[in-house]
Amino acid sequence: MTLPLIYSAEVADARAQGRPIVALESTIITHGMPFPQNVETARAVEAEIRAAGAVPATIAVMDGQILIGLEDAQLDRLGRAEHVMKLSRADLAVCVATGGIGATTVAATMICAHLAGISVFATGGIGGVHRGAELSFDISADLQELAQTPVTVVAAGAKAILDLPKTLEVLETLGVPVIAVGQDDLPAFWSRASGLKAPLRLDSAAEIAAAHKMRGTLGIKGGQLVTNPIPVEAEIPLAVMMPVVEAALAQAEAQKISAKEVTPFLLSAIFDATEGRSLDANIALVLNNARLAAQIAAELV
Repeated sequence: MTLPLIYSAEVADARAQGRPIVALESTIITHGMPFPQNVETARAVEAEIRAAGAVPATIAVMDGQILIGLEDAQLDRLGRAEHVMKLSRADLAVCVATGGIGATTVAATMICAHLAGISVFATGGIGGVHRGAELSFDISADLQELAQTPVTVVAAGAKAILDLPKTLEVLETLGVPVIAVGQDDLPAFWSRASGLKAPLRLDSAAEIAAAHKMRGTLGIKGGQLVTNPIPVEAEIPLAVMMPVVEAALAQAEAQKISAKEVTPFLLSAIFDATEGRSLDANIALVLNNARLAAQIAAELV
């Protein structure tokens, strides 16, 4: 069967010319913030990638097709849409087969990027091991995807609402290289430092690209997790964020929020508690990750 991939005009042109391309997820548009701020942020991230010399490919599912890059009208439609499926490895095929509309998480974006021949993906933060996972077994599919799909993912670490030590342990067990950029400490999304030592450190896009190529040469399956610390001026220190996170987790438990609803609920509660500062930091770190991803993609080309 022919793959149900549709490339935007910009991405198709970049493929034909062999230019660097960076994949972007779409759940930040549908589940991260309201319209029109979601579309404005998506366009800002795409513009950042273009300014750094690469081409953005925001990925989503519409009308039975996987869109690799969104035209303006498609981005607006996605930004306004309601009841959008949040797609991971488990439900990506069903959404495509039934003609639904879906936004891709880290795992689904990696799958689609690889199908489209894109090796670098920029996001905000990956999913991971949730607090209390020893009882709930709530572990994001993102971690398994990193272990099997050969895409380099640039993030600001795992979201700080998660159990970071357990997330790091699972990544180690799965054989996923976790690389901190320019520092020894593992970033913690809104905060530059988590207090956990990163397993690996690389200081340049060229080094990260070389490591990506060497994994392919050696036949090692899976991708790389590149943890890029949030810019200093946008950081919310861990000591400030953790009491806010703990309060949000308590709210989620009291309201019996579970499964895919946990992360959006927590991010909303944290946004309210920080009076919007957490969202400002989130946007800053995504833009920062987009810049680095564009540099890595350029090195790979």
